[in-house]
Amino acid sequence: MANELTIPLLPCRSIGDVAPFYEMLGFEITSRQDRPYSHLAVRREDLNLHFFGMDGYDPAQSYSTCLVIVEDTGELFEAFAAGMRSVHGKLLVSGIPRMTRPRLRNDRYTGFTVVDPGGNWIRINQAAKAPEARTKLAKALENAARQADSHGDERQGLKILEGALKRATGDEPELRAVREYRDELVERIAGAGPRSGA
Repeated sequence: MANELTIPLLPCRSIGDVAPFYEMLGFEITSRQDRPYSHLAVRREDLNLHFFGMDGYDPAQSYSTCLVIVEDTGELFEAFAAGMRSVHGKLLVSGIPRMTRPRLRNDRYTGFTVVDPGGNWIRINQAAKAPEARTKLAKALENAARQADSHGDERQGLKILEGALKRATGDEPELRAVREYRDELVERIAGAGPRSGA
């Protein structure tokens, strides 16, 4: 068979919380109903997501996730970031909702994660295989991003970066990116409760 279509159906406390968030990111609402059950469908070009409301649902305890493969993570991130900045005046990097930044790895950007108001982790990855990190600092950046951005363990990511910065010689090309990411993780830890995983 060919041309199959799979669309994730993700939980949320209320579709009323989720709808404006995705509109902010440039999605259009293609379907919405409150009864007999709540359901929301959103689309941005070929990216489709559906949501259903659950009574008593706690977004902070969510383990719902889906993977989105795109040609250019940088272009999509910039579009999402522009929408977020237009509504909030800044990029939301901690708490729920939030969005991580793509990381520069060997002159290419890696994926990023959107955590929506329902606590769903929408993981955006590039279609092409990401190149391997070449330096110790680049490997530390990759490992920290895996812990903090992919697994939600910002404290472990920060620990990895701080250890790598202590061993850095000061002439690595990734030094600025590592410092910026360390500062972002400090902000994320300060703005979020004690949650890891997902």
